[in-house]
Amino acid sequence: MEGISELLTKTKNNMTAVAEKFKQDLGTLRTGRANPQMIENVRVEYYGVPTPLKQMAMLNVSDARTLEIQPWDVSAIKEIEKALQQADLGVTPMNDGKLIRITFPPMTEDRRKMLSKTISKMSEDYKVSVRNERRDAIEKVKKAQKAGEVTEDDLKRYEADIQKATDASVALIEKITAEKEKEIMTI
Repeated sequence: MEGISELLTKTKNNMTAVAEKFKQDLGTLRTGRANPQMIENVRVEYYGVPTPLKQMAMLNVSDARTLEIQPWDVSAIKEIEKALQQADLGVTPMNDGKLIRITFPPMTEDRRKMLSKTISKMSEDYKVSVRNERRDAIEKVKKAQKAGEVTEDDLKRYEADIQKATDASVALIEKITAEKEKEIMTI
């Protein structure tokens, strides 16, 4: 029984982690609105070592469409600018010698629709991951029941608990999807 409760806790945590990862991945999409998550993992060649941008500079959103990158070491500004150009963001960074500004153009209707489809596909992929967690957990509980470690009534209760966790995670993913699609259509 102790192993089953640990399994249920682990399954719920994994499902929640999938939803959080989905939210994180949505932050990296270019939506026309400035978001530091889009560039924080850009790698900059800094003294011969590829270093994440967020470790080299302060990333600020100055307005809805402008990101400012202020390096802690101003001598690295050229390398940061080069890395941003190579990151293929679809925008040109502007360097004033002390900080770099990236201005995102407004999105076209076609781009909004394409992005909405991309988000829907990502959402479905993450929901599949949650359902795979459910399937794996139910298989383990059924094996425990066949081995005599779990009664038939407990099996049904555990399956119901796993299904509740699955439903909650899928609902969270759908909520995140709806919020992001609404954001895209109103930008």
